[in-house]
Amino acid sequence: MTTDAPATAPPSDGFHVFDTTLRDGAQREGISLTVADKLAIARLLDEFGVGYIEGGWPGANPRDTEFFQRAQREITFRHATLVAFGATRKAGTAAADDPQVKALVDSGAPVVTIVAKSHDRHVELALRTTLEENLAMVRDTVAYLRSRGRRVFVDCEHFFDGYAANPEYARSVVAAAHGAGAEVVVLCDTNGGMLPAQVQAVVRTVLTDTGARLGVHAQDDTGCAVANTLAAVDGGATHVQCTANGYGERVGNANLFPVVAALELKYGRRVLPEGCLPEMTRISHAVAAVVNLPPATHQPYVGVSAFAHKAGLHASAIKVDPDLYQHIDPERVGNTMRMLVSDMAGRASVELKGKELGYDLAGDRDLVGRIVDRTKERELQGYSYEAADASFELLLRDEVLGRVRRFFRLESWRTITDQRADGGLENEATVKLWAKGTRVVAGGEGNGPVHALDRALRNGLDQTFPELARMQLVDYKVRILAGTQGTESTTRVLVTTSDGSAEWSTVGVADNVIAASWQALDDAYTFGLLRAGLEPTD
Repeated sequence: MTTDAPATAPPSDGFHVFDTTLRDGAQREGISLTVADKLAIARLLDEFGVGYIEGGWPGANPRDTEFFQRAQREITFRHATLVAFGATRKAGTAAADDPQVKALVDSGAPVVTIVAKSHDRHVELALRTTLEENLAMVRDTVAYLRSRGRRVFVDCEHFFDGYAANPEYARSVVAAAHGAGAEVVVLCDTNGGMLPAQVQAVVRTVLTDTGARLGVHAQDDTGCAVANTLAAVDGGATHVQCTANGYGERVGNANLFPVVAALELKYGRRVLPEGCLPEMTRISHAVAAVVNLPPATHQPYVGVSAFAHKAGLHASAIKVDPDLYQHIDPERVGNTMRMLVSDMAGRASVELKGKELGYDLAGDRDLVGRIVDRTKERELQGYSYEAADASFELLLRDEVLGRVRRFFRLESWRTITDQRADGGLENEATVKLWAKGTRVVAGGEGNGPVHALDRALRNGLDQTFPELARMQLVDYKVRILAGTQGTESTTRVLVTTSDGSAEWSTVGVADNVIAASWQALDDAYTFGLLRAGLEPTD
C-alpha cells in the first residue's frame, strides 16, 4: 500500500481501544513470539473487538516485517485496524530518506505510530541532538507519513517524567505532533512511576493547553497502570493503549481486559462492538495459551478465581442473591461463579457446589452435614478440594450414593528405582488390580517412579477401558505439608488431567509421595471414565 491519498479516520472513531500486545507485550521476560504466534494473537484480538492492533516494528527486525506481509494476505480484520510502530526520522536526515520511516510506509499498515522523545534530557543524552531538532523530527515525520496516506499516532515517550522536569518542552512536543497532523498524541508513563491523581491532572492540563486529541500508555511499575489509564480517561483521554493480560516489559503494561471491562461496565461507555465483551475470558486464556504462559488465576474479571467464593458467610449470602458478593454478573465477561469447598465450607457452600456439579442437595440436611463433616475432616488431613474439584465430586458422589463405586479396585502396587553405575536411573512399577471381576497384573517403566506407576495402571486397564487412551496428565504438583519435619513430612499431590476437551484436578495425601500420587491418579482416571459416560460396576 503506497497510496498518496489523504488519510481519514473511520466514521465511528469516538474512542480508541489500542492493543500493543504484539509489540510492547512481547517484551515481557519469557515471551518469544513466532510470526505464527503473532498472527494467531492478532486474530484473537480482532475477535475481541479492539479498534487497533499494533503489530510491531517493520524494518527493525525480519520477524515483524514478515508479520505485516502475512497479515495483509492471511487475515481479514472484522473490527481492528493494523498499526505499524516506528520512530521519528533520525537527526539531520529527511523523513523521505530515512530507511526505517520508509519501512513503515512499505508495511502496508493504514495507521502508523511513531515514538518521539518528549523529555528534554532524553533528547540531549539519548538522541544526542538539540531540542529544536527533535521538534523538527516530529513535525517532518508526521507530515511525511500523512502525505503518504497514513493516519498517524505519536507516542510521547517518558512524557510524564518529562513534563515534571520541563513542562513547557513536553507540551511543545505534543503541539508539534498535533500541528503536523497527528490524529492522536499519546502521553506515555514509560517508567511506570506515576499515580492516578497525577496522571489525571496532567492530562487535563495538556488537553486544555494544546487542544490535541490525547491518549495514554501506562506501564505498571507502581501497580497502577489500569488505574492510571482510567484516570487519564477521566482527564479527557480518548485513546487507551493496553496489552492482553498486562504483558510487557518489567512488570508489564496496563491490562487490556480490566480497562475495557471498567469502561464498558463501570463507565457505561461502548468501546467494543456489540457482543464482544462476553468473549473476554476466552480471549484472555487463548492468548495465554499462545504465549505459553499459564493464565493468571487471580486476574480481575477473567481469572478462574475472579468469581470464586470460599468463605461460608459468602456462600450463605450468595445462595440468597449472587450479587451480594459479586460486583458484576460473571457471564457479562464470559466467566463463571465457582464455589470452593474447603475447611471453611458451610452448608451453603456445599449445596451451591453440589448444584454447580449437577446434584441437588438442598432437601437433605443430613446428607449435606455428612459432606461438610467429611470435607473438613479430610482438609484437616491435608487434602485441598478447592484445587481439586474432581476429587471433591467423587467424594460428593460417594456420599449421595451411600457407598464407594469405582471402575477398578487396587490389590497392591510396587515401584522400584535402580541406580546404575553410570549414574542413570531405571524406574519400574507393578500394579495388581481387579476390574470388571477380572484380576489384572501389569507393569510399566517411566522416567520416574510415578510415571512408571501411571504407565503400569494404563497398561493394566487399556483393554478394559480404551477411553483411557484419550486421557493425558498435563500437570503434577507436590507440596510438603506443615507438621513433621524433613523427609517424614506429609505430602500432598495435585494432578491435572485432560481428555482433549476439558481438564480436571485430583488430590492425594499420604506420608509417601508415591502413595499420594496413586490416590490422585486413581481419582483422575475414575473421574475421566465417568466423564466419558461410563458407569462403574464395582
